[in-house]
Amino acid sequence: MSALDWLGFVHPGWLWALPLALLPWGVPGAAVLRPLRFAHLALWPADAASRALALALRAASSLGLAAMLLALAQPYRPAYEVQREGRGAEIVLLLDRSRSMDQSPMGSTGPMAGYTPTYGVTARHSAEERLTKAQLARRELSAFAARRPQDRFAMMVFSSRPLKVLGFTEKPAAIQAAIEAGAIGRGIGNTDIGAAVLGGLSLFEQRAYTGSRVLMLVSDGGDHLEVETRDAIAQALARHRVRLVWIYLRAPQSPGLEVEPGSDAEAANTVPEVFLHRFFRSLKTPYKAYEAGSPEALQQAIADVERLENLPITTTDTVPRRDLTGACLGLALACALALGWAARKELPAWA
Repeated sequence: MSALDWLGFVHPGWLWALPLALLPWGVPGAAVLRPLRFAHLALWPADAASRALALALRAASSLGLAAMLLALAQPYRPAYEVQREGRGAEIVLLLDRSRSMDQSPMGSTGPMAGYTPTYGVTARHSAEERLTKAQLARRELSAFAARRPQDRFAMMVFSSRPLKVLGFTEKPAAIQAAIEAGAIGRGIGNTDIGAAVLGGLSLFEQRAYTGSRVLMLVSDGGDHLEVETRDAIAQALARHRVRLVWIYLRAPQSPGLEVEPGSDAEAANTVPEVFLHRFFRSLKTPYKAYEAGSPEALQQAIADVERLENLPITTTDTVPRRDLTGACLGLALACALALGWAARKELPAWA
């Protein structure tokens, strides 16, 4: 990479004036030190120190002029990308924003009168118990992301369709803001998990494979997927080499992911959660499901994911543009101070 790729100027026209920095070297009478008259120069011994000082002061004058002209041109170092080696993963957070996520994990005990994010709980429940599934999920995902500074996170929320909230980044402030943004608005009744999973996998398109990849689906329900959707999901997971993790936020009255012993296995396919779990488990790509029916279970599930996804990874980061005008002005000031000090110390005449 050439030097010009590492340096740019806002006003490059000022660079044409840089030859003016040679004035202290070539203009008669531009000597920095004033000569002193002496009766007989032959009697004067050679003074290498004075000659060196004169050269140094000329160089300071020239450097100060060049620094001032460069400051007027406003130099900067352009943004560039660097690769970093670490341990972690590329993780897509896929968060359910359906209406049922605005319910407490203990579920509703009666019909809901209007919209309230904590239906199913009463005054006798603690503040922890009053948290909705969406609030619990955001809290734990926020802590999870904060503990993994080397990971690159992306995020989508979904109900009837997926909505991209954040592209891949490792900037902590952006990640936390995206997770918090999942609380905006009210959830709607319909969910399309198939479209959501495909939307999350699409974020890996056109990205070089650099290490472990995870699609973390956080939802409190399942879905019956069409054959075309299932085929598309299977192909995308294999193509992008993504591990699928489903954290199922299960309420007490909700069905489990596994069929109870003695139950009709075929009839169980009518249950969306069981159907979706069986489909995910039939995939050739890695898959792990967690049933989280309490805040403690949710914490344990996320902690398990954290232990699994800690493999070597190569990440590409963008170093932002840096303005160098201040450095040029500082150099010019240092040269001016040196010349001022020399002027004050100069001997005006022989005593």
